[in-house]
Amino acid sequence: MSNHDNRPPGGPGGKGHGGPRGPGPGFGGGPPGMMMPGQKAKNFKGSFRRLLGYLRPYRFKLLAVLITAILSTVFSIFSPKILGQATDKLFDGIMAKIQGEAGASIDFAGIWQIVVLLAGLYVVSSLFTYVQQFLMAGVAQRTVYHLRNEVNAKLNRLPLKFFDSKTHGEILSRVVNDVDNIANTLQQSLTQMITSVVTLVGIIVMMLTISPLLTLILVLTLPLSFLVIKAIAGRSQTYFKNQQAELGQLNGHVEEMYTGHAIVKAFGHEEKSKAKFNEINDRLYQAGWRAQFVSGVMMPLMSFIGNIGYVAISVVGGILVTRQSITVGDIQAFIQYARQFTMPITQTANIANIIQSTIASAERVFELLDEPEEVPEQQGRLKSSEVHGDVRFRHVNFSYKEEEPLIDDLSIDVRSGQTIAIVGPTGAGKTTLVNLLMRFYEINSGSITIDGRDIAQLKRGDLRSLFGMVLQDTWLFNGTIRDNIAYGREGATEEDVVQAAKAAYADHFIRTLPDGYDTVLNEEASNISQGQKQLLTIARAILADPAILILDEATSSVDTRTEIHIQQAMNRLMEGRTSFVIAHRLSTIRDADLILVMNKGTVIEQGTHAELLSRGGFYAELYNSQFTGGAAASAAGAM
Repeated sequence: MSNHDNRPPGGPGGKGHGGPRGPGPGFGGGPPGMMMPGQKAKNFKGSFRRLLGYLRPYRFKLLAVLITAILSTVFSIFSPKILGQATDKLFDGIMAKIQGEAGASIDFAGIWQIVVLLAGLYVVSSLFTYVQQFLMAGVAQRTVYHLRNEVNAKLNRLPLKFFDSKTHGEILSRVVNDVDNIANTLQQSLTQMITSVVTLVGIIVMMLTISPLLTLILVLTLPLSFLVIKAIAGRSQTYFKNQQAELGQLNGHVEEMYTGHAIVKAFGHEEKSKAKFNEINDRLYQAGWRAQFVSGVMMPLMSFIGNIGYVAISVVGGILVTRQSITVGDIQAFIQYARQFTMPITQTANIANIIQSTIASAERVFELLDEPEEVPEQQGRLKSSEVHGDVRFRHVNFSYKEEEPLIDDLSIDVRSGQTIAIVGPTGAGKTTLVNLLMRFYEINSGSITIDGRDIAQLKRGDLRSLFGMVLQDTWLFNGTIRDNIAYGREGATEEDVVQAAKAAYADHFIRTLPDGYDTVLNEEASNISQGQKQLLTIARAILADPAILILDEATSSVDTRTEIHIQQAMNRLMEGRTSFVIAHRLSTIRDADLILVMNKGTVIEQGTHAELLSRGGFYAELYNSQFTGGAAASAAGAM
């Protein structure tokens, strides 16, 4: 409903808490090897096991992925060793010629055999990589497909209080960003983790087979690398956090200013807005510059340490070659392995961070899936054509929070065809009354019946199909005007849509648009006026032909002439139907059959307009205050 006068804070419309993941390696977050700090899971093991449960149906495919990843990596690991053999043949041939050996020549046939073998290894390795990626893509997308279906089905089963207590941004973050995070990790990081581990183990094994001494020299450079990484990462993460915080503030400011740009201009605050933008932008520049500079130091330092290792390996390797303890080809292969050695270590560290963030995302999705659902519904059915519209509230009690009762022992009798106006100050319980009638919330005790049938015994979908709603806040989706009106009834024909538009006095303005009924409304429906939006929602309600109407001050956003048209259309629509009208302007409900005056969740007065005025009670005070205020305003305007 439009006036959330009684709902818990933090309802729809707020800014989301979630957002896309921070930049990864090489994408604005520093050089390769640096990651934005990831969000940590509260229960890593439990969430990890639960996520594995979604992969269990694909365990044989995952086993095939593992095998193909290992084979692909193993074939590629052998390549430097085999290439070293080609170097040895070339080196031996050249040395033999230099030494003047009889019949000395370079074994080009042997070298070509090695080249062909290498080409075969690369082709086979690429083939296994292709199979691995193909299988993993299927597993990842099917897994996330089922997870998205679960989340979507869950959202349809959640009660309205869940959406009232969460911002749109937070829910969308879980449904979109967190699920995408899981998808990306399953698609890429899982196979990268396997290949990185296999590559690391394979490289160590190959280096040990070449020279344990050179392997020891290389390993001795690792502690220095880790110390550098730890020192720089610790400092850069602080700057990256500051950068993200300032970026969030900048985005929030820009969104706020562009959303309310008309108000900013009307009050002449453009310079103030620009000054604030510049202030935040300067802070973002400082934080971003520090983050990028500090993280950028990583690669030169790592290269320096790596080069120290290469120099040591080259010197010691050269000595070993002169002693004929090792071949030149082995030195070449070892240097290639040494260059590859740090890559899987860095990748594994990055992937571990990504997996931590992914499990945190999975945990947030699982929290959504574990939210308490609506009370299981009964299978009772009630067709709109069979409903007369007798509505009764019997000793209804309700509270959003147990310690704060809102509606206390409410009893109302509404006869078929009556127009019931609900009035009262903000927070009186007007919207809550309608929410209970449509079972968006479940009552704590008592009963609500329609034609003698307890609504708690009806299917929610059938119950809500009995109602037609026209709210103060219009809701139109991105589509044609025809589709928006036809939304009111499934299978509506072109003639039905046009007749509904005519009844709502919308047909004329629709035909004046360039594309008529085929005019596409944009995301905010900003290409038509607020009053025209309201006319379309009324046409939609007319087309629905409901048994019971709920109107939330449907004419509050239109001019006086349009209001007259709408009121005429509403009177025609309300004939013979039970109608609940949430009224803010008391002048619009003088002809209501029954007026319920609510305050603090209780009906304190009820009767017709004349009866309530004659009593001189709360309603009379409300009416006279509006009338007096309106008269005063009219008088002021006339002066």
